[in-house]
Amino acid sequence: MATREYRIAEFNTGAAPAGEVELLCEDHCGTYVLPFACRFADGAWIGVPANQPIQATVLGWRTRGA
Repeated sequence: MATREYRIAEFNTGAAPAGEVELLCEDHCGTYVLPFACRFADGAWIGVPANQPIQATVLGWRTRGA
């Protein structure tokens, strides 16, 4: 099982790029990669399929397929 620090190390924590990315999130259950694409718009992370804000804490992002 991957540790929290190991998972975070696989993601970027800097400014979000334009376009769709994968997100590493955290909530009361632990850390996980969202199973859908997301984008950063108007100061918030948005899930692409539903076009709704992400409700979990976002720890990092990476290019899709990385």
